[in-house]
Amino acid sequence: MHHRKNKPDAWPWPRPSKRARELIRRGAEMALNTPHEWLEELDKATLAIETMKVVAEDPVLAAATRRTMRAYFFHWAEANLHDPGAPVAPHLGAESLGNARDLVRRGVTESALHAYRTGQNAAWLRWMSIAFDLTSDPDELREMLDISARSISFFLDATLAGVSAQMEAERDELTRGTHAERREVVALLLDGAPISPQTASRRLGYELDQTHRAAVVWSDEAASDLGSLESAADALARAAGAQRPLIVVASAATLWVWVPGEAEPDLERLRTAIRSLPGVRIAMGPRSRKIEGFRRSHLDALTTQRMIARLGSDQRVVSFDMVRLVSLVTRDPEGADHFVKHTLGDLESASPELRSALRTFLDEGCNASRTAARLHTHRNTLLRRLARAEELLPRPLEQNRVEVAVALAVLRWQTSAA
Repeated sequence: MHHRKNKPDAWPWPRPSKRARELIRRGAEMALNTPHEWLEELDKATLAIETMKVVAEDPVLAAATRRTMRAYFFHWAEANLHDPGAPVAPHLGAESLGNARDLVRRGVTESALHAYRTGQNAAWLRWMSIAFDLTSDPDELREMLDISARSISFFLDATLAGVSAQMEAERDELTRGTHAERREVVALLLDGAPISPQTASRRLGYELDQTHRAAVVWSDEAASDLGSLESAADALARAAGAQRPLIVVASAATLWVWVPGEAEPDLERLRTAIRSLPGVRIAMGPRSRKIEGFRRSHLDALTTQRMIARLGSDQRVVSFDMVRLVSLVTRDPEGADHFVKHTLGDLESASPELRSALRTFLDEGCNASRTAARLHTHRNTLLRRLARAEELLPRPLEQNRVEVAVALAVLRWQTSAA
């Protein structure tokens, strides 16, 4: 009883009135049912600032940061649903701290935590909108918003202090051991530092003076583990008939991989091998030689990863050669969307069978017999689909074949398209 009696005295602000508590409780209930569109605005606000550019461009880090910011918002609202206006304990769960570790592993400093302040501002705008929906009484609004502002700041300050401490501890850990050395050598190579192939090879335990193919192996699942990612990296090596690959841990949910050898990987074998690893995905660069190839193939693998994330593709195994052209076209997403709509017209929203028929027909050099065989479709059925597809195009196909082929290729890599 003595503890309960003195608890309000320890609060950083006056205990709210019964009416203010009721308004905060109802506001928290509304916040927990906030529209999905608003949550996307919260995501954009968090990732928009310059210090978060490296995070926004990395699908794994971006997804983890979005989940973390949303978790903060819902944690605060849930706490105020049960005890309106009371101080909220910091949110330092496994995912929040795991995201802190990953940020450090990618070279992001504590300055990136300011992004959460931007997210806080977006959340505050939403909360004010809720408050004005609940009451128009000036005194009630003043008390509700005053208590809420103090509570949100108190909660986020305590949370970010814990995250910052975790990042500092992780940075200390990464400065020691084999992992740190391997990561350091790879960073030097990717930055083009004047390090000799012999020295780098010795420190990595991997021969650089050979042909290799880089890959990014990652998971966008909240519950991922390095064991599954390493199994996928080994499966990639087996699919290429190669020895054990060089593996560098980029984050808790991302591996950078280099597979030695000249052979092209068997993609169907690889897809089968990772079927039992939920959420694991692989983006591959092209085969290339020596240190320059080591660097170039890795950058192309990163480009592939970012492109399929940008387009929302659900493909799990993708090579740079498959998306080279689409990657160039979609660097300006808004321009790419306009290009697709302008080029395809009504065909953009037509059935997947029509788009697939026309895309394959163009891939096969406009040879109907080869296209029918490839699609396992009767020739007459194919011709009917092609005729319907051409009717939907805004301009004649024969005058626009290249543009139509490119637009269909872009559409193919979007989740909503076949």
